[in-house]
Amino acid sequence: MALKIILVEDDRSIRTMLEYYFTSMGHQVLAYESGEELFAGQVQGDIALLDGMLPGMDGVDIVRRLRRDPVTAKMPIIMLTARQTEMDKVTALDSGADDYITKPFGVMELQARINAVIRRVGDREPQLVYGDLVIDPAGRTVRRGEEEISLTYKEFELLRLLVSRRGTVLTRDEILAAVWDYNFVGETRTVDMHIKSLRQKLGEGYITTVRSVGYKMV
Repeated sequence: MALKIILVEDDRSIRTMLEYYFTSMGHQVLAYESGEELFAGQVQGDIALLDGMLPGMDGVDIVRRLRRDPVTAKMPIIMLTARQTEMDKVTALDSGADDYITKPFGVMELQARINAVIRRVGDREPQLVYGDLVIDPAGRTVRRGEEEISLTYKEFELLRLLVSRRGTVLTRDEILAAVWDYNFVGETRTVDMHIKSLRQKLGEGYITTVRSVGYKMV
């Protein structure tokens, strides 16, 4: 399937290499040097590849702006970043990126990640109902009656996972694998931090801690 790929990369050699590779594979590439140039041009595509470290508007800022726009809110996004700390990766994913890849990387790995993200996004789910919560995976919204509960990207993915597997105890490693992807090198405190934030936003009584094991929703 030919894709329209939005590429934002200020390193000319990387930008030229990726543009050449994906064009030779039959895809259309719209390449930009900066976020400002992107938003002055065409922002809608089948997937966006964003450099995480850009002059001016950085990759996280671009992701947040794309997610706020109804036209691009559901567009798959992969962050290309030289930042390798856990917090940098968590910030990128929480901002709304679907995946990240650290530099240097190979084009075959990047192509495989694009394919995986496209498959995941293509698997649209029906609304999930849990008690008084209505979770819309397609619209990425959570409502309690008329109230919309504001969640970060990863908080939403975590809630969706717990509700879809209700009654099942999920270990921290299982949650990391499902929500942060199998290759995420993180620590279990990442899960605990997001569970704590979810509880603050949802209130008590939704998420149950199973001591020394993990979490579940019943």
